[in-house]
Amino acid sequence: MDQMRAAMFDGYGPPEVLYAGSVPTPAAGPGEVLVRVHAASVNGGELAGRAGRVRLVTGLLGRGFPKRVGMDFAGEIAAVGAGVSGYGVGDRVWGGLGRRFGSAAEFVAVRPELISPAPAGWDLVAAAALPGVGTTAITALRDKARLRAGERLLVRGASGGVGSVAVQLGRAYGAHVTGLAGGRNLDLVRELGADEVHDYATTEPADLGRFDVVLDTVGTGLPALRRLLAPGGRMVAISFDLDRLLPSLGYLAASSVFGSRRVRFFSGNPTARLFADLTAYVDAGAVRPVVGGIFPLEDIAGAHRALEAGGVRGKIVVRVV
Repeated sequence: MDQMRAAMFDGYGPPEVLYAGSVPTPAAGPGEVLVRVHAASVNGGELAGRAGRVRLVTGLLGRGFPKRVGMDFAGEIAAVGAGVSGYGVGDRVWGGLGRRFGSAAEFVAVRPELISPAPAGWDLVAAAALPGVGTTAITALRDKARLRAGERLLVRGASGGVGSVAVQLGRAYGAHVTGLAGGRNLDLVRELGADEVHDYATTEPADLGRFDVVLDTVGTGLPALRRLLAPGGRMVAISFDLDRLLPSLGYLAASSVFGSRRVRFFSGNPTARLFADLTAYVDAGAVRPVVGGIFPLEDIAGAHRALEAGGVRGKIVVRVV
């Protein structure tokens, strides 16, 4: 059986447990396409999974080792399985793997419901910075918060993966966007379209004013952020404080039931429709990828180290081709 390179790890631990190994190349089964991956991105949840901080969840995804990494990708279709229509060999696509990992590899076999045509004007390595975080931002602002033109939006973590897209989408939706980020990244947040930017290290939440929508990408201090909501305001949290997991879960559950200032949380599982919506935003010029670093597949450990160190502007991308 043909072999391919893939990023994996044989036990929980620091980034150094990661390596590029050899695994069987998948085939395009019935109802699937085989994608030659150009690049994948590194997502925050993968860091916790690799370190073993969420073993209950990762155990449900497969108890044995080696485990794979990578959730989204951009590439070209290499083969089309029986029963698939609308795609052909050579088509540029992007997408995700649903609830499984393994996109940091030379090939992935995936159902068409989890991909869409990639944007036309971007190199696929740069485009790989967007699928996961872009669809998360769309779901958070458009579908969960129902952000409307003229409303005030606060994006916490505005220079990161999801945050950098959320700032751009907020502007596209006609909102007044305030970005909260690290001091050295404030220039980027302005360039992305924020009306106001603040350094989280020197700004107290209470000094920011009131907001119709708050998007939190960090997961800590949720009660203080919730107090910034205007009556009828909506807050969407896309990350947990893993050091205080049970209290965080309890707070989110209670706030979704009691009071007018609701906090929503969701676990992203984007479909072809969401990826297609993201492609439309990129093709229209409303959203662009922000790449904070590109690492070869052989340095998957370095890619994880870079994200774990913090302060990344946009996304870390793993180049496969």
